[in-house]
Amino acid sequence: MKVRTRFAPSPTGFIHLGNIRSALYPWAFARSQGGDFILRIEDTDVERSSQAAVDVILEGMAWLGLTHDEGPFYQMQRMDRYREVIEQMKAKDLVYPCYMSIEALNALREHQIETKQKPRYDGTWRPEPGKTLPPVPEGVQPVYRFRNPVGGVVAWDDKVKGRIEIGNDELDDLVIARPDGTPTYNFCVVVDDIDMAITHVIRGDDHVNNTPRQINIFRALGHEPPVYAHLPTVLNEKGEKMSKRNGAKPVTQFRDEGFLAEGMVNYLARLGWSHGDEEIFTREQFLQWFDLDHLGRSAAQFDEAKLRWVNAQHLKAMSDEALAVHVEAHLKQRGIAPDARLAAICGLFKDRCDTTVALADWAQRFYQPIVPDAEEAAKHLTDTVKPAVAMLAKMLEGGEWTKEAIGVSVKETLRATGLKMPQLAMPVRVLVMGTAQTPSLDAVLALCTREQVLARLAAMPI
Repeated sequence: MKVRTRFAPSPTGFIHLGNIRSALYPWAFARSQGGDFILRIEDTDVERSSQAAVDVILEGMAWLGLTHDEGPFYQMQRMDRYREVIEQMKAKDLVYPCYMSIEALNALREHQIETKQKPRYDGTWRPEPGKTLPPVPEGVQPVYRFRNPVGGVVAWDDKVKGRIEIGNDELDDLVIARPDGTPTYNFCVVVDDIDMAITHVIRGDDHVNNTPRQINIFRALGHEPPVYAHLPTVLNEKGEKMSKRNGAKPVTQFRDEGFLAEGMVNYLARLGWSHGDEEIFTREQFLQWFDLDHLGRSAAQFDEAKLRWVNAQHLKAMSDEALAVHVEAHLKQRGIAPDARLAAICGLFKDRCDTTVALADWAQRFYQPIVPDAEEAAKHLTDTVKPAVAMLAKMLEGGEWTKEAIGVSVKETLRATGLKMPQLAMPVRVLVMGTAQTPSLDAVLALCTREQVLARLAAMPI
């Protein structure tokens, strides 16, 4: 049996990291098993769904490389199929019309709550042998309810939560079609999973309560349900469920903030799954190792500091040329057109950065005027060292413009003035790069143009 998984988001808000993890795992499982990954947009909540939310879903998945083999399928485009199945279920007496009004249903639930019963539909309109149904009210369009089995249990072996059993008597008869004929969520999901031959459903544990209802509909339609794996919730840094209401960011915002797709996939993979003690791994290793047996059972908590650390490891491991592509995009957004030096600049500064935006901040200093940090300038540009800085500037006017030649000029200045390296390097860094904290002085100066260095040193206050 070929593995077929799906990601079925509802486009009622932007997709955040907690959501996208529910795409990562089914994608990874399909890829690791040589199966298919299907994208389905569950857009039946017409009032809250938006094309903008769909666009963020597609954009976020494309950025992370979570490519789908089929889809995207939109539930609103499958209404005829759902109505066809509902008619089949009517013919098989699997559903029945219910004329109970909203007011009557609310009154029933209030009574059940007052008498400490579980709020549930009481089966007033469910046909049974020997039962007399109430008279059908005039001009009222019914909902259609699924005949849930009576007695026994619904059970499944969840790949995360283990064996789960729910008594059928705990489940009331689910509404599968509204008065206007539009189908409801739990019904649509089952029809979709059957039609798309889904073998494994890997989703958030907020769907656990839906699962027994869906399993009963599967079996009523003559199909065995897929394998289920219900993932624990992702919490934000405050320990709350991650959601847009609790400050969660759209996944695409992490891209804009300079996080790498490889770093994000690595971090998200570890947010609920593990392979021994491995913390840093490539996408290829992840797909080689991934299985459903090592999914965590406890809620995972987002930690931006950890994400930044993971991203920094991938940034360091990336080639200078590949990094330059990302940094160039940031610079162009700032109106800066970099040149052939950019890859070397990325190579020199990437060990100091945890995002490509931070790397672009460094690179920008090579392409636009800088303003030396006033506090650092006051600290390092003393009257004692100013003559040495002027001497170095004079020496840099001629000769080759290479790291080695610049290094010789620096050493010669130190020998002539009797200063230590930090006494000269710090003020030169402040003048040339705006800060005293940079990589080695000769390497930084070599990546600047001679004209830049001389102009910035000449701007030293007297």
